[in-house]
Amino acid sequence: MSRRIRLGMVGGGEGAFIGAVHRMAARLDDHYELVAGALSSTPEKAMRSGEALGLDPARIYSDFETMAKKEARRRESIEAVAIVTPNHMHVPAALAFLKRGIHVICDKPLATSLKEALSLRQAAEKAGVVFAVTYNYSGYPMVRHARAMVAGGELGEIRVIQVEYPQEWLTEPIERTGQKQAEWRTDPARSGAGGAIGDIGTHAFQLAHFISGLMPSELSAELTTFVPGRRLDDNVQVMMRYESGARGTLWASQVAPGHENGLRIRIYGEKGGLEWAQEHPNQLKYSPFGEAPRIMARGTSAANDAAARVTRVPSGHPEGYLEAFATLYTEVAEAIRARRSGAPMPKVVEFPTIADGVAGMAFIEAAVTSSRNNGRWTKLKV
Repeated sequence: MSRRIRLGMVGGGEGAFIGAVHRMAARLDDHYELVAGALSSTPEKAMRSGEALGLDPARIYSDFETMAKKEARRRESIEAVAIVTPNHMHVPAALAFLKRGIHVICDKPLATSLKEALSLRQAAEKAGVVFAVTYNYSGYPMVRHARAMVAGGELGEIRVIQVEYPQEWLTEPIERTGQKQAEWRTDPARSGAGGAIGDIGTHAFQLAHFISGLMPSELSAELTTFVPGRRLDDNVQVMMRYESGARGTLWASQVAPGHENGLRIRIYGEKGGLEWAQEHPNQLKYSPFGEAPRIMARGTSAANDAAARVTRVPSGHPEGYLEAFATLYTEVAEAIRARRSGAPMPKVVEFPTIADGVAGMAFIEAAVTSSRNNGRWTKLKV
Protein backbone atom coordinates (compact mmCIF):
# COMPACT_ATOMS: atom_id res chain seq x y z
CA MET A 1 0.00 0.00 0.00
CA SER A 2 1.33 3.47 -0.88
CA ARG A 3 1.72 6.14 1.78
CA ARG A 4 -1.24 7.43 3.75
CA ILE A 5 -3.28 10.28 2.32
CA ARG A 6 -2.70 13.56 4.16
CA LEU A 7 -6.12 14.63 5.42
CA GLY A 8 -7.43 17.92 6.79
CA MET A 9 -10.73 18.56 8.53
CA VAL A 10 -13.07 21.54 8.70
CA GLY A 11 -15.43 21.41 11.68
CA GLY A 12 -15.69 18.43 13.98
CA GLY A 13 -14.08 19.96 17.07
CA GLU A 14 -14.79 19.18 20.71
CA GLY A 15 -18.41 18.26 21.34
CA ALA A 16 -19.12 17.44 17.69
CA PHE A 17 -20.42 13.90 17.11
CA ILE A 18 -19.90 13.53 13.39
CA GLY A 19 -16.31 14.80 13.37
CA ALA A 20 -15.20 11.92 15.57
CA VAL A 21 -17.07 9.48 13.31
CA HIS A 22 -15.23 10.78 10.23
CA ARG A 23 -11.87 10.53 11.98
CA MET A 24 -12.49 6.95 13.09
CA ALA A 25 -13.72 6.00 9.63
CA ALA A 26 -10.68 7.56 7.98
CA ARG A 27 -8.26 5.62 10.16
CA LEU A 28 -10.02 2.25 10.33
CA ASP A 29 -8.43 0.87 7.16
CA ASP A 30 -5.27 2.96 7.69
CA HIS A 31 -5.45 4.94 4.44
CA TYR A 32 -5.33 8.46 5.93
CA GLU A 33 -3.40 10.57 8.39
CA LEU A 34 -5.07 13.66 9.87
CA VAL A 35 -2.46 16.43 9.72
CA ALA A 36 -4.37 19.73 9.75
CA GLY A 37 -7.67 21.22 10.78
CA ALA A 38 -9.91 24.25 11.21
CA LEU A 39 -11.99 22.39 13.76
CA SER A 40 -14.11 25.23 15.12
CA SER A 41 -15.16 28.77 14.21
CA THR A 42 -13.96 29.82 17.68
CA PRO A 43 -10.14 30.19 17.62
CA GLU A 44 -9.64 29.03 21.22
CA LYS A 45 -11.83 25.98 20.70
CA ALA A 46 -10.14 25.24 17.38
CA MET A 47 -6.74 25.23 19.09
CA ARG A 48 -7.91 23.05 21.99
CA SER A 49 -9.52 20.59 19.61
CA GLY A 50 -6.45 20.34 17.41
CA GLU A 51 -4.09 19.91 20.34
CA ALA A 52 -6.32 17.16 21.75
CA LEU A 53 -5.92 15.32 18.45
CA GLY A 54 -2.14 15.76 18.47
CA LEU A 55 -1.96 18.11 15.50
CA ASP A 56 1.05 20.32 14.92
CA PRO A 57 0.05 23.75 16.35
CA ALA A 58 1.28 25.35 13.11
CA ARG A 59 -1.40 23.38 11.26
CA ILE A 60 -4.30 24.21 13.56
CA TYR A 61 -6.25 27.02 11.92
CA SER A 62 -8.95 29.39 13.13
CA ASP A 63 -10.83 29.39 9.81
CA PHE A 64 -11.03 27.25 6.67
CA GLU A 65 -9.97 30.01 4.26
CA THR A 66 -6.66 30.49 6.06
CA MET A 67 -6.24 26.73 6.22
CA ALA A 68 -6.83 26.33 2.48
CA LYS A 69 -4.36 29.10 1.57
CA LYS A 70 -1.58 28.04 3.92
CA GLU A 71 -1.92 24.31 3.26
CA ALA A 72 -1.77 24.87 -0.49
CA ARG A 73 1.62 26.58 -0.05
CA ARG A 74 3.12 23.72 1.97
CA ARG A 75 5.44 21.27 0.28
CA GLU A 76 3.52 18.38 1.84
CA SER A 77 0.08 19.95 2.01
CA ILE A 78 -3.13 18.11 2.70
CA GLU A 79 -4.35 16.07 -0.25
CA ALA A 80 -7.97 15.84 0.88
CA VAL A 81 -10.24 17.65 3.29
CA ALA A 82 -13.25 16.36 5.23
CA ILE A 83 -15.96 19.00 5.70
CA VAL A 84 -18.11 18.17 8.73
CA THR A 85 -19.70 21.52 9.55
CA PRO A 86 -23.39 22.48 9.73
CA ASN A 87 -24.96 22.58 6.27
CA HIS A 88 -24.63 26.31 5.57
CA MET A 89 -20.82 26.08 5.64
CA HIS A 90 -20.45 23.15 3.25
CA VAL A 91 -20.33 25.18 0.04
CA PRO A 92 -17.98 28.02 1.09
CA ALA A 93 -15.59 25.57 2.74
CA ALA A 94 -15.60 23.20 -0.24
CA LEU A 95 -14.99 26.06 -2.68
CA ALA A 96 -11.95 27.24 -0.71
CA PHE A 97 -10.27 23.84 -1.15
CA LEU A 98 -11.49 23.15 -4.69
CA LYS A 99 -9.73 26.34 -5.82
CA ARG A 100 -6.47 24.82 -4.59
CA GLY A 101 -7.01 21.43 -6.25
CA ILE A 102 -7.63 19.59 -2.97
CA HIS A 103 -9.95 16.57 -2.93
CA VAL A 104 -13.15 17.01 -0.91
CA ILE A 105 -15.10 14.62 1.33
CA CYS A 106 -18.25 16.49 2.34
CA ASP A 107 -20.98 15.61 4.80
CA LYS A 108 -24.60 15.62 3.61
CA PRO A 109 -26.74 17.35 2.54
CA LEU A 110 -24.42 19.01 0.07
CA ALA A 111 -25.73 22.57 0.46
CA THR A 112 -28.68 24.63 1.68
CA SER A 113 -30.22 25.04 -1.78
CA LEU A 114 -30.18 23.38 -5.19
CA LYS A 115 -28.76 26.56 -6.74
CA GLU A 116 -25.77 26.39 -4.38
CA ALA A 117 -25.30 22.69 -5.09
CA LEU A 118 -25.26 23.24 -8.85
CA SER A 119 -22.66 26.00 -8.55
CA LEU A 120 -20.52 23.72 -6.39
CA ARG A 121 -20.79 20.89 -8.91
CA GLN A 122 -19.55 23.25 -11.63
CA ALA A 123 -16.58 24.25 -9.46
CA ALA A 124 -15.77 20.61 -8.69
CA GLU A 125 -15.86 19.66 -12.36
CA LYS A 126 -13.54 22.57 -13.18
CA ALA A 127 -11.13 21.56 -10.41
CA GLY A 128 -11.02 17.96 -11.65
CA VAL A 129 -10.69 16.50 -8.15
CA VAL A 130 -12.37 13.65 -6.29
CA PHE A 131 -15.51 14.90 -4.56
CA ALA A 132 -17.35 12.49 -2.26
CA VAL A 133 -20.53 13.03 -0.24
CA THR A 134 -20.84 10.84 2.85
CA TYR A 135 -24.14 9.07 2.37
CA ASN A 136 -22.59 6.42 4.54
CA TYR A 137 -25.35 3.80 4.47
CA SER A 138 -24.27 2.89 0.95
CA GLY A 139 -21.11 1.47 2.52
CA TYR A 140 -22.72 -1.55 4.21
CA PRO A 141 -21.80 -4.92 2.66
CA MET A 142 -25.39 -6.17 2.40
CA VAL A 143 -26.48 -2.89 0.80
CA ARG A 144 -23.80 -3.55 -1.82
CA HIS A 145 -25.14 -7.11 -2.10
CA ALA A 146 -28.68 -5.81 -2.70
CA ARG A 147 -27.48 -3.31 -5.30
CA ALA A 148 -25.68 -6.05 -7.22
CA MET A 149 -28.76 -8.29 -7.11
CA VAL A 150 -30.98 -5.57 -8.57
CA ALA A 151 -28.40 -4.65 -11.22
CA GLY A 152 -28.05 -8.33 -12.12
CA GLY A 153 -31.78 -8.63 -12.76
CA GLU A 154 -32.46 -11.08 -9.93
CA LEU A 155 -35.61 -9.15 -8.92
CA GLY A 156 -36.70 -8.53 -12.49
CA GLU A 157 -38.22 -5.18 -13.35
CA ILE A 158 -38.62 -3.07 -10.21
CA ARG A 159 -42.20 -2.22 -9.34
CA VAL A 160 -42.31 -0.85 -5.78
CA ILE A 161 -39.76 0.90 -3.54
CA GLN A 162 -40.57 1.62 0.11
CA VAL A 163 -38.01 3.34 2.30
CA GLU A 164 -38.39 4.77 5.79
CA TYR A 165 -36.16 6.47 8.34
CA PRO A 166 -37.88 7.11 11.69
CA GLN A 167 -36.15 8.53 14.78
CA GLU A 168 -37.48 9.77 18.10
CA TRP A 169 -34.84 12.25 19.29
CA LEU A 170 -36.73 15.44 18.37
CA THR A 171 -40.08 14.37 19.85
CA GLU A 172 -39.66 17.19 22.36
CA PRO A 173 -38.28 20.70 21.61
CA ILE A 174 -34.77 19.96 22.86
CA GLU A 175 -33.38 22.67 20.59
CA ARG A 176 -34.62 25.13 23.23
CA THR A 177 -32.51 23.51 25.92
CA GLY A 178 -29.19 24.31 24.23
CA GLN A 179 -28.71 20.86 22.70
CA LYS A 180 -26.14 21.71 20.03
CA GLN A 181 -27.09 19.12 17.40
CA ALA A 182 -30.78 19.98 17.65
CA GLU A 183 -30.15 23.73 17.58
CA TRP A 184 -28.53 23.94 14.19
CA ARG A 185 -30.61 21.19 12.59
CA THR A 186 -33.82 23.10 13.35
CA ASP A 187 -32.43 26.48 12.28
CA PRO A 188 -33.26 27.40 8.65
CA ALA A 189 -30.23 29.72 8.46
CA ARG A 190 -27.85 26.83 9.13
CA SER A 191 -29.80 23.79 7.95
CA GLY A 192 -31.54 25.15 4.86
CA ALA A 193 -35.18 24.76 3.86
CA GLY A 194 -35.43 21.18 5.10
CA GLY A 195 -35.36 19.81 8.63
CA ALA A 196 -35.95 16.07 8.87
CA ILE A 197 -36.02 15.83 5.10
CA GLY A 198 -32.49 17.20 4.81
CA ASP A 199 -31.05 15.47 7.85
CA ILE A 200 -32.35 11.93 7.34
CA GLY A 201 -34.79 12.07 4.42
CA THR A 202 -31.91 12.52 1.98
CA HIS A 203 -30.24 9.41 3.42
CA ALA A 204 -33.38 7.39 2.68
CA PHE A 205 -33.65 8.93 -0.78
CA GLN A 206 -30.03 8.16 -1.65
CA LEU A 207 -30.27 4.59 -0.35
CA ALA A 208 -33.32 3.92 -2.53
CA HIS A 209 -31.51 5.26 -5.59
CA PHE A 210 -28.25 3.46 -4.75
CA ILE A 211 -29.85 0.02 -4.47
CA SER A 212 -32.52 0.31 -7.18
CA GLY A 213 -30.53 2.35 -9.70
CA LEU A 214 -33.73 4.35 -10.28
CA MET A 215 -34.19 8.11 -9.88
CA PRO A 216 -37.75 9.42 -9.42
CA SER A 217 -38.99 11.81 -12.07
CA GLU A 218 -41.59 13.49 -9.84
CA LEU A 219 -42.92 13.40 -6.32
CA SER A 220 -45.78 14.46 -4.10
CA ALA A 221 -44.79 15.42 -0.56
CA GLU A 222 -46.19 16.56 2.75
CA LEU A 223 -43.75 18.07 5.24
CA THR A 224 -45.12 18.52 8.73
CA THR A 225 -43.89 20.29 11.83
CA PHE A 226 -45.50 18.62 14.83
CA VAL A 227 -43.58 20.28 17.66
CA PRO A 228 -45.08 23.75 18.29
CA GLY A 229 -42.66 26.57 17.59
CA ARG A 230 -40.19 24.43 15.62
CA ARG A 231 -39.09 26.24 12.47
CA LEU A 232 -38.47 23.26 10.18
CA ASP A 233 -40.23 19.99 9.37
CA ASP A 234 -39.88 17.03 11.72
CA ASN A 235 -41.95 14.54 9.70
CA VAL A 236 -41.94 13.83 5.95
CA GLN A 237 -44.18 11.68 3.76
CA VAL A 238 -43.42 11.41 0.05
CA MET A 239 -44.85 9.50 -2.90
CA MET A 240 -42.53 9.04 -5.88
CA ARG A 241 -43.05 8.18 -9.55
CA TYR A 242 -40.35 6.72 -11.80
CA GLU A 243 -40.07 6.88 -15.59
CA SER A 244 -39.92 3.08 -15.67
CA GLY A 245 -43.40 2.89 -14.18
CA ALA A 246 -42.19 1.95 -10.70
CA ARG A 247 -43.72 3.67 -7.69
CA GLY A 248 -42.14 4.58 -4.37
CA THR A 249 -42.91 5.92 -0.92
CA LEU A 250 -40.57 7.57 1.57
CA TRP A 251 -41.25 8.36 5.23
CA ALA A 252 -38.76 10.16 7.44
CA SER A 253 -39.58 11.29 10.94
CA GLN A 254 -37.70 12.58 13.97
CA VAL A 255 -40.80 12.51 16.19
CA ALA A 256 -41.46 8.75 16.14
CA PRO A 257 -41.13 7.38 19.73
CA GLY A 258 -39.75 3.87 19.82
CA HIS A 259 -37.38 4.40 16.89
CA GLU A 260 -33.71 5.17 17.43
CA ASN A 261 -32.32 4.93 13.91
CA GLY A 262 -34.84 2.91 11.97
CA LEU A 263 -33.63 3.18 8.39
CA ARG A 264 -35.28 0.37 6.42
CA ILE A 265 -35.84 -0.33 2.73
CA ARG A 266 -38.02 -2.79 0.81
CA ILE A 267 -37.75 -3.25 -2.95
CA TYR A 268 -40.14 -5.42 -4.96
CA GLY A 269 -39.75 -6.58 -8.53
CA GLU A 270 -41.61 -8.98 -10.80
CA LYS A 271 -39.41 -11.89 -9.64
CA GLY A 272 -39.01 -11.18 -5.94
CA GLY A 273 -38.35 -8.74 -3.12
CA LEU A 274 -35.54 -7.53 -0.84
CA GLU A 275 -35.62 -6.04 2.65
CA TRP A 276 -32.76 -4.49 4.65
CA ALA A 277 -32.73 -2.67 7.99
CA GLN A 278 -29.86 -0.52 9.24
CA GLU A 279 -30.28 -1.66 12.84
CA HIS A 280 -29.67 -5.26 11.67
CA PRO A 281 -27.21 -4.48 8.88
CA ASN A 282 -25.51 -7.83 8.48
CA GLN A 283 -28.61 -9.54 7.11
CA LEU A 284 -30.62 -9.13 3.93
CA LYS A 285 -34.01 -10.77 3.43
CA TYR A 286 -34.59 -12.10 -0.07
CA SER A 287 -38.02 -13.38 -1.12
CA PRO A 288 -38.06 -15.01 -4.57
CA PHE A 289 -41.63 -15.14 -5.86
CA GLY A 290 -43.22 -18.51 -5.17
CA GLU A 291 -40.40 -19.66 -2.88
CA ALA A 292 -39.68 -19.51 0.82
CA PRO A 293 -37.98 -16.27 1.95
CA ARG A 294 -34.31 -16.62 2.80
CA ILE A 295 -31.95 -14.62 5.00
CA MET A 296 -28.54 -13.89 3.51
CA ALA A 297 -25.77 -12.91 5.92
CA ARG A 298 -22.64 -10.83 5.52
CA GLY A 299 -19.44 -12.84 5.78
CA THR A 300 -20.98 -16.12 4.63
CA SER A 301 -20.97 -17.99 1.34
CA ALA A 302 -24.38 -16.46 0.62
CA ALA A 303 -22.83 -13.02 0.22
CA ASN A 304 -21.97 -12.03 -3.33
CA ASP A 305 -18.71 -10.50 -4.55
CA ALA A 306 -19.94 -6.92 -4.07
CA ALA A 307 -20.56 -7.62 -0.38
CA ALA A 308 -17.41 -9.68 0.14
CA ARG A 309 -15.19 -6.93 -1.28
CA VAL A 310 -16.15 -4.53 1.55
CA THR A 311 -16.35 -7.12 4.34
CA ARG A 312 -13.58 -6.96 6.95
CA VAL A 313 -14.31 -9.61 9.58
CA PRO A 314 -15.68 -13.17 9.53
CA SER A 315 -19.31 -14.15 9.97
CA GLY A 316 -20.55 -13.87 13.53
CA HIS A 317 -18.54 -10.70 14.19
CA PRO A 318 -20.90 -7.85 13.30
CA GLU A 319 -19.87 -4.92 11.15
CA GLY A 320 -21.82 -1.74 11.66
CA TYR A 321 -22.05 2.02 11.32
CA LEU A 322 -18.37 2.92 11.65
CA GLU A 323 -17.28 0.19 9.26
CA ALA A 324 -19.81 1.32 6.65
CA PHE A 325 -18.53 4.87 7.01
CA ALA A 326 -14.97 3.57 6.67
CA THR A 327 -15.91 1.76 3.46
CA LEU A 328 -16.62 5.11 1.83
CA TYR A 329 -13.34 6.56 3.05
CA THR A 330 -11.49 3.54 1.68
CA GLU A 331 -13.23 3.77 -1.69
CA VAL A 332 -12.35 7.47 -1.86
CA ALA A 333 -8.74 6.61 -1.00
CA GLU A 334 -8.65 4.25 -3.99
CA ALA A 335 -9.90 7.08 -6.21
CA ILE A 336 -7.35 9.56 -4.84
CA ARG A 337 -4.48 7.12 -5.30
CA ALA A 338 -5.59 6.53 -8.88
CA ARG A 339 -5.41 10.30 -9.44
CA ARG A 340 -1.91 10.36 -7.90
CA SER A 341 -0.65 7.85 -10.44
CA GLY A 342 -2.70 9.06 -13.38
CA ALA A 343 -4.48 5.72 -13.59
CA PRO A 344 -8.23 5.30 -14.12
CA MET A 345 -10.31 4.65 -11.03
CA PRO A 346 -10.93 0.90 -10.57
CA LYS A 347 -14.38 -0.03 -11.87
CA VAL A 348 -15.32 -1.83 -8.67
CA VAL A 349 -14.84 1.32 -6.59
CA GLU A 350 -18.08 3.14 -5.86
CA PHE A 351 -19.00 5.94 -3.48
CA PRO A 352 -21.53 8.79 -3.47
CA THR A 353 -20.20 11.71 -5.51
CA ILE A 354 -21.21 15.31 -5.94
CA ALA A 355 -23.85 14.08 -8.40
CA ASP A 356 -25.53 12.29 -5.49
CA GLY A 357 -25.25 15.45 -3.42
CA VAL A 358 -26.96 17.47 -6.14
CA ALA A 359 -29.69 14.83 -6.46
CA GLY A 360 -30.29 15.06 -2.71
CA MET A 361 -30.74 18.82 -2.95
CA ALA A 362 -33.09 18.41 -5.93
CA PHE A 363 -35.12 15.99 -3.78
CA ILE A 364 -35.32 18.48 -0.90
CA GLU A 365 -36.29 21.36 -3.17
CA ALA A 366 -38.98 19.36 -4.98
CA ALA A 367 -40.43 18.05 -1.69
CA VAL A 368 -40.53 21.51 -0.09
CA THR A 369 -42.15 22.98 -3.20
CA SER A 370 -44.68 20.16 -3.40
CA SER A 371 -45.61 20.45 0.26
CA ARG A 372 -46.10 24.21 0.01
CA ASN A 373 -48.51 23.52 -2.86
CA ASN A 374 -50.66 20.99 -0.98
CA GLY A 375 -48.79 17.95 -2.25
CA ARG A 376 -48.84 18.90 -5.93
CA TRP A 377 -46.81 16.50 -8.10
CA THR A 378 -43.47 18.21 -8.71
CA LYS A 379 -40.63 17.37 -11.11
CA LEU A 380 -37.13 16.68 -9.78
CA LYS A 381 -34.56 18.97 -11.40
CA VAL A 382 -31.75 16.41 -11.49
